Amino acid sequence: MRVAIVANPAARAGAHSDAADRAAGRLRTRGITTSIISGGSAADTTTLLKAALEIGVDGVLVAGGDGTVNLALQQVAGTGVPLGIIPIGTGNDFAAVLGLRELDVDAAADVVAAGRTRDVDLARITRADGSTALFGTVLASGFDARVNDRANRMRWPRGSSRYTIATLVEFLTLHGVAFALELEHADGRVERVQRDLVLAAVGNGPSYGGGIPICPDADLGDGLLDVTVVTPAGRARLLRLLPRLYRGRHTTVPEVTTYRVRGIRLDAAAATAYADGDPVGTLPLRVDAAPGALRVFSR
Repeated sequence: MRVAIVANPAARAGAHSDAADRAAGRLRTRGITTSIISGGSAADTTTLLKAALEIGVDGVLVAGGDGTVNLALQQVAGTGVPLGIIPIGTGNDFAAVLGLRELDVDAAADVVAAGRTRDVDLARITRADGSTALFGTVLASGFDARVNDRANRMRWPRGSSRYTIATLVEFLTLHGVAFALELEHADGRVERVQRDLVLAAVGNGPSYGGGIPICPDADLGDGLLDVTVVTPAGRARLLRLLPRLYRGRHTTVPEVTTYRVRGIRLDAAAATAYADGDPVGTLPLRVDAAPGALRVFSR
């Protein structure tokens, strides 16, 4: 068995900089050949991973968070090569939905060594210029995208509390934006919605931002996407709703509407979208379910 270990180049000097080396050592004790892939940039790392897949590997193990996982799944999806995760990033939401979030380096390597796999869904973004990208967790636009933007600029604190602070700061300038949504339901029916929204989130998985369950019922195995939209309300009202959001109990309040679809087109003026915690483009965007697109190592 040959495994390529993808390490986040930005994290090499960080607290988990030795995770890839430790995982490689653990796998080698199990008789597994390993190589560590970590370029000087995301583009370099992508090029190295492409080369490894072309040469031939039996698995890919990512040491990082949702952003590094996203980099890898762009190349691994559709190949049948399974993906494992050492969850050492800020959010680790994709690892969480796979049941891997709490794993340490040794345990994550052991999951790969055991060789059990399953297929899960992804979501495919199509931009206005025709380019595409995949994501595993949630695409967010509106308030939550602005939270992501602020959190990514912050250097303190580390971990998921960064998102909590960014949420509270952005809340001070909260406002609705005119959105146009085109929802394609599982039966082929198309529904068009035009309204002011505070946020629109499209979930392949249930959570983002280090465990915020914005699409709490999203399922990686149902071949569909969950959509959560929130309409404007007074700040005091929305502030009272935040605790429900963090518990995943927000879907029954009047300001929140949910849909389950196989595809959606989102449009809003000067609105940016984030997926797996990183910016993926400005609206309009199309998002479609990609059933069974990724094979993952499973506990």
